[in-house]
Amino acid sequence: MSSTNPHSPAQRPEHTTAPGPIAGPDGAPCRRNNGASRAAQGVFALFCLVAAVVLYVRPDPAFPVLQMAGVVGYLLAVALVAVAGWGLGRPASGARARRTLIVFHLAFVPLQFLFSFGNYEPLGGMLGSAVLAVLMKPRFPQLGRRARKVWLMLHIGFSVSWMGLSLAMVVMSVVGLTADGHGTRRTAYDIMHLFDLTLVIPSMALALITGVVVSLGTPWGLIRHWWVLLKFVIALSLPLFAAFFEHKWIKELRALEPSQEPGGTGLALVVCLVVFTVLLWTAVFLSVFKPGGRTRWGRGPRRRDPQARVRSGSPQRRRG
Repeated sequence: MSSTNPHSPAQRPEHTTAPGPIAGPDGAPCRRNNGASRAAQGVFALFCLVAAVVLYVRPDPAFPVLQMAGVVGYLLAVALVAVAGWGLGRPASGARARRTLIVFHLAFVPLQFLFSFGNYEPLGGMLGSAVLAVLMKPRFPQLGRRARKVWLMLHIGFSVSWMGLSLAMVVMSVVGLTADGHGTRRTAYDIMHLFDLTLVIPSMALALITGVVVSLGTPWGLIRHWWVLLKFVIALSLPLFAAFFEHKWIKELRALEPSQEPGGTGLALVVCLVVFTVLLWTAVFLSVFKPGGRTRWGRGPRRRDPQARVRSGSPQRRRG
């Protein structure tokens, strides 16, 4: 008696697949979205040009070397983004241009963070580079076991440092708000300013960079799971809000005369830093409990829950 194998290619039923986006040589959609991608890159190139001009004409920079580096960096970015964006529309160079733009935007985020010392415009560029990199759906080789542990250790260490410094900033803002003497108040705000430049900003940047590496170098991905995506949004929103509000408030409070009180500005600073700390604890909650499941970008048929292998093990077929 002969038996048939239902899994053999000759007898396997054919399945129809729904039409999807045309894929390029590296598996990424290439035809339908090229127009929108090129337009987005063109807008970013225009932003870089405007940012370079603004930084160049700004008088009395707080950090002249970083500001001039920002001018040069944005001018180089204009040329690179314009050329690579133009290459997206050409079949022969589309895949290479896409990879170039992904690497550029991921590398340009920390550089713009340095350019933002004393300037607000690079923070908008950081957000733009991060969004453009994510929308291009980057795929990176997975980290090895030892490399993953090293990067995860660095990410946890810098994140814990960021949280501890946030708590210290909350305490100092409360001291500055409630102090009776001008000397104590001024000292508290001076220490906050020093911590902000020398400790908080580097810890924030390193936590963000190591988090992106761990996300892209593991099956979790950066946009495949809601908890990772939400952590990424928190990590980007905090420096943006700090640059536009917290830094300005600390500067105003340091300039108070002995007869002046912190008032509403001091109270706003306390609330701001408390919210920062709560958001950092929210990131801890997301890391531990991993709520939300997959996003719509992580529901592809070939993607699998990174913990499914741990939960299910490696079952072997047994015959009774």
